[in-house]
Amino acid sequence: MIRTIGVPTETKDGERRIALDPSAVAMAVSAGFEVRLQHDGGLGAGFSNADYLRVGAKIVPTAGDVWESDLVCKVKEPQPAEWQYFREGLRLFAYLHLAAEPELTRALMSYGVEAFAFETLSYPRGLPLLAPMSEVAGRAAAVMGAFHLADQSGTLLGGAAGVLPARVVVVGMGVAGTMAARGARGMDAEVTGVDIDLARLYELHQQGTITASLASSEFAIGEVVAQADLVIGAALVPGAKAPKLITREHVASMKPGSVVVDLAIDQGGCIETSRPTSLSNPVFIDEGVVHYCVTNVPGQYPRTSSRALSAAVAPRLLDLARDPSSERLNGALNVSKGNIVHKAVADSLSF
Repeated sequence: MIRTIGVPTETKDGERRIALDPSAVAMAVSAGFEVRLQHDGGLGAGFSNADYLRVGAKIVPTAGDVWESDLVCKVKEPQPAEWQYFREGLRLFAYLHLAAEPELTRALMSYGVEAFAFETLSYPRGLPLLAPMSEVAGRAAAVMGAFHLADQSGTLLGGAAGVLPARVVVVGMGVAGTMAARGARGMDAEVTGVDIDLARLYELHQQGTITASLASSEFAIGEVVAQADLVIGAALVPGAKAPKLITREHVASMKPGSVVVDLAIDQGGCIETSRPTSLSNPVFIDEGVVHYCVTNVPGQYPRTSSRALSAAVAPRLLDLARDPSSERLNGALNVSKGNIVHKAVADSLSF
């Protein structure tokens, strides 16, 4: 039976979000749970210890004190230094992205952790715990892409009088891709949306979110990427590794100083030349193209992101604390009793 909920300070590079804001903690406390928050865990997102004490949280001094809780709720996947706190029967609720994290998966299995992932929860439809951060990441992708394009090639997304605007290609028109396209259009770039869903492309074109649309295929992607100044990859297969839709050859065909942003990097990336980067060292150059492949993009907007994430997570956290078999947690369980129980994750890892 769950009596205590722990919220540790995030340890991933540059990560300042917190899984539960004070309003979510108040909800859990009112429901009868003791909420343990690590000292100063909310400061990066603009929430003080006093903010949490006012709503009934218990402030504890160390990460170890938090991880002794029956259920631990955090933002990003546990980092290797946190694996020492794993134990049999611990319930963990977080972004896990296990298809791209085989060693973490093995650790969760070997210690018998009951691991529930935000990004695979599918109740009542779609991916409601992934969507808020996808929205933030998509908005940020346009901003970061525009910044690095100006820094490297001197190109302004919107152009100027007598100068053509930059060409942006967004591959995958889900939540993240749509928000990235809206951001780029807001800066007056020409934006081509690429997806397999023609109805979705029609809708976005009619709305003016994109200026052109393209049915996804390797050849078609190659044609538009070669002409692009900025490419944003946002392809997603829930729970599984992201498909490599943008190949090395595609990237090599781009102009030197062009930029790619891989928003699927948490799931292994949808751009063949991508590799994970951090908020403290966000870019690298391969094939003459700048790559922005930060694995926790929303972490650079911690207050907005924490509020948005917490609002989505809090009701499902209470469901998990009361009944882990609830239909309202459909799809969330990834690892249980030493086994991978989510099919897409299992198929991706093959062990």
